[in-house]
Amino acid sequence: MSGPAHRARNRHLVAAVAVLLLASGCATSRVGSLGPAPTAGTPTPSASTSAGPGIPGPSASTAPATAGTAAPAPPSAGTPTTSRPTSLTLELWYVRAGLLVPTRRTRPATVATSRLALDELAAGPTRTEADAGLVTLLPDGAQVSRIAAGVATVRLPEAPDAATGRLREAQVVYTLTQFGTVRRVDFGTAAPTGRADYADLLPPVVVTEPVIGARVTSPITVTGNADVFEATVSVRVVDAAGRQLATGFTTATCGTGCRGSYRLTIGYRLARAQSGTIEAYEVSAADGSRTKLVAVPVTLAATG
Repeated sequence: MSGPAHRARNRHLVAAVAVLLLASGCATSRVGSLGPAPTAGTPTPSASTSAGPGIPGPSASTAPATAGTAAPAPPSAGTPTTSRPTSLTLELWYVRAGLLVPTRRTRPATVATSRLALDELAAGPTRTEADAGLVTLLPDGAQVSRIAAGVATVRLPEAPDAATGRLREAQVVYTLTQFGTVRRVDFGTAAPTGRADYADLLPPVVVTEPVIGARVTSPITVTGNADVFEATVSVRVVDAAGRQLATGFTTATCGTGCRGSYRLTIGYRLARAQSGTIEAYEVSAADGSRTKLVAVPVTLAATG
């Protein structure tokens, strides 16, 4: 083909190629595209930086919105996205009749937990605990100077006698080793010691739940540890007049020469709330009497 017809055909081809190139250049690339930018909305007032003592307030989301999807609404002001505990429950080990007895305190949370624990231990038992025979042998001022590699360093004043000094150390060891960062305590007089070094200062039956002075409801869960004959731990609930409301028994995880944990749930019926006692003990194989008894005074809630 030649002449005017050939030139016209070439002009048509050039125009078609130009249109294709222009369309290709204007198309939006799909690689890495985030889609259209989200439409700016009405600014949201900043949330409070604190929703209460020790509780941080919410923070605005910084994640980009997906193309074509509306951005999620920020959390309402005053609604925390995270929270920190505002209270701390401590296990404290006091002394009764020359043996260790556990109880608990709930206090405002603090990062200085070891200091708080020793201060509470030195402060001594409550009136109800003291009436039940609990005392503390730890003097004021005992503090943890350092914690490293699972060992807490504590310096105590000289005790009046060896028995008092050992019980005082046992109180500190059992109280501090409730924290995961402490396995042993260094008193500066010998090698660091742990709970096993004072196991002989535990009574045959220990009740960890409920604690002295607690208000309990039916059914009651009684927990602790014991070293008793055939690992059998008996429990009974007694009202203010000394009448037995309920009784039961369970088997510890170890017994007769070794200490094991136990747990028993026991129900009772009571028309009105009153003081009462949870008793945990061993039944004598010789005469069936209650031996190695531990009494925990509590308030019994009515069952309706």
